[in-house]
Amino acid sequence: MSSNTSRFTDLDTQPVGRIFLRYLIPSMIGMGLMAANIVADGIMVGNRLGEEALAGVGIASPVYTLFFAISLWIGIGAATKYSIAMGQKNTKESRIIFTHAILSIFVFTLLIGLTAFMFRDELAYALGANATTFPFVSDYLYVILLFGFIFTVENTFSVFIRNDGAPKLAMSGLIVTSVVNIILNYIFLFIFDWGVSGAAFATILASFLGMLVLCSHFFRKTNNLKLVRISFDKKLFGAILVVGFPSFLSEVGISVFTISHNIAFERAAGTKGVAAFSILNYVHGVMLMMFLGMGSAIQPLVSYYHGAKNASRMRETVIKATITVVSAGTLFFLLGQFAAGSIVSIFGDFPEEVTSLATTGIRLFFIAYLFTGTNFVMMTYYQSVGNVRIATMMTASREIIVMFIFLLLLPPFLGLNGIWLSIPASEFVVFVSVFIYQMIVVKTPSHKLNSN
Repeated sequence: MSSNTSRFTDLDTQPVGRIFLRYLIPSMIGMGLMAANIVADGIMVGNRLGEEALAGVGIASPVYTLFFAISLWIGIGAATKYSIAMGQKNTKESRIIFTHAILSIFVFTLLIGLTAFMFRDELAYALGANATTFPFVSDYLYVILLFGFIFTVENTFSVFIRNDGAPKLAMSGLIVTSVVNIILNYIFLFIFDWGVSGAAFATILASFLGMLVLCSHFFRKTNNLKLVRISFDKKLFGAILVVGFPSFLSEVGISVFTISHNIAFERAAGTKGVAAFSILNYVHGVMLMMFLGMGSAIQPLVSYYHGAKNASRMRETVIKATITVVSAGTLFFLLGQFAAGSIVSIFGDFPEEVTSLATTGIRLFFIAYLFTGTNFVMMTYYQSVGNVRIATMMTASREIIVMFIFLLLLPPFLGLNGIWLSIPASEFVVFVSVFIYQMIVVKTPSHKLNSN
């Protein structure tokens, strides 16, 4: 066995709890800093530029989310195939997969960004901009569409490094990206006075520096990530897209959630409603990052154990992850109930109507976190073992289909509160559905949490 493959021996021999923590802690620290990053963006934009700019960035944010979604589509899909190949001790195949992923994400996001750039004004209005918010939306899109390929490549590379047995380096890249982004946001907004464009440039430059840190992985003796000469393999690339589709759909769902709620609040409460939702959306982005960190910790492990046909360690990993996310979700829920006002206040000094809307929104919306974590873990599990159909159904239901149904049904009866409650209701329905699937549809113990 080569030194590159022997690095994975610990996954087979050390206690599952220790392995899980080895991946969980760096992932949570990294995602926690990325979450702080999101909050810092909102705080600085809100305090420096006001509620209209904050609303404008919130309206434009689905474009960033879409780029992030594409990076996860290819990155998670390819990394899952990569870890399965490593579980099978197939080093050659794993390098072919890595090369396909990096080249594909670079080409696709560059072409998409340049194409969308030519229609950015139309895009701004399609996302929900009005005469007040359009200048801020347009400025943000100008930068993100031209240079978004930088953070998509960086994110894909980070996913692979974690799957290559270096979760601490992946964490280091996230730390550098987060810290640099916060520093540059302050410089560009408060010193250079570059407005919303400055916030977008800070994101791009920070991602580039984070990618330089990640590139140090190529110089490690234990590195298995190598770009090799390839002929484009349509079958392999198709498999990558299939496996990664739930991750893409999950992020697209966030964009759908953002756009639909921006439009709903614009119609129901005007710019003040959109500003209140933008505050909630920043906080929601933080919570999703934390849950994503927990899911990211189990993806390399579940994929590896699936490739190695080690069902018992895979099952134990998922159980420990579920306990972790249920505990975290309960803590987040309590935080929302008792600290909503304090959370809103850190984003700026807003009119009373905005503050009141956002405070109520946080208290209602945070009910979702009692169920979101378990849904994340189960979706990640199904995806990591190749059960894409169930993972896709879960994602499409909780973030698009069921969410839309509740967004249409609840507001006529509950007003603005119905808009806030559409996601908690959706998460609950999917949580119950997955529980029924595991307890009833998956009938025998030998099939529960087993390879598909």
